[in-house]
Parts: sequence; structure tokens; C-alpha cells
Amino acid sequence: MPAVLLVCTANLCRSPLAELLMKTRLPSFGPGAAQAFSVIESAGVRAAPRPGPIDARAAAAAQRAGLSPNKKWRSRRVVAADFERFDLILAMDSENLRELKLLCPAALHPRLHLLLDFAPGLHGQEVPDPYFGPAHGFDHVMGLLSQAVQGLGQAWREGRLTPEATARSCA
Repeated sequence: MPAVLLVCTANLCRSPLAELLMKTRLPSFGPGAAQAFSVIESAGVRAAPRPGPIDARAAAAAQRAGLSPNKKWRSRRVVAADFERFDLILAMDSENLRELKLLCPAALHPRLHLLLDFAPGLHGQEVPDPYFGPAHGFDHVMGLLSQAVQGLGQAWREGRLTPEATARSCA
């Protein structure tokens, strides 16, 4: 059963939005998805040592998309145990992916991928960091994340989310 970790830089915008989207859309993946994806979390490769809430602009973009962020949610940093605990670790951009590869034991590198590798037509592309940009950048990010989560659901329905299948299809 795939345990999924969604990773961005600080775990304040992109990865918590992806976590929220995936948890919210899990029922649309099909029967058994809620049991199959028993663990969906997010983290940051450079998250602050002190946990913080989701960025207010990210929360507003989620609300505009009809989602309700958990007010108790707090950011966290990627830790060594994550590489054993999660079957699929999805980075928002190539810099995050590079940092994950430096932290991750080489034998577990097949678990590491870009999130947009699962979005049809967006393989190899990055989810841009909206943190230093205008508010509408968060809505753009929500659209990309939505496509990726939809693609993850399709991959799960087609049996492409096993560790072996993801190592082959996303390499």
C-alpha cells in the first residue's frame, strides 16, 4: 500500500496544498483508495525547525478551490526515517528532488520522483514556488497540483503506484 510524502522547500505552500488535495480527492480514486493510501503527508527539505501553519495565501487559494485546510496542520522537515516509511516521495521541483537524493540512501532513490511526472503532459516539469510572487500564483499552483493528484489517482487505478512500477515508469 503506497504511503506518500509530498515535498517542497519549506512545507508552507506547495506540499501542504498537495497533501490537502490528495486527501480530499482520495474517494475519487475509486474503491479501496482510502485504505490503500493510509498515509499521506507533506514535508519540506528546508522547513524551519519550529513547525508553522500553512501560508495564509495558500490557505486562501485552497478555500477558493472549495477545500478547507486543517487549522491544526503544522509544517515539518524531511527526516531520515521518511525514506523508509514512505513508498513514494514526490518533490515539487528539481532542486527539492536533488536535495532529497542527497539525503536518501541510494537503494531507495527509486521512491523519489517529481510530482508533475504523474500529471498527463507535464512529465519532467516543476510546480513553481509561489511564495515570493503574487497571490494569483497560488491559484496557478493549485491547478497544477490538481492535475498531478488526478494523475496519481489514474496511476493507482491502473496499478502503476507499486514501488516496482513507479521505479520503471518515472525513471
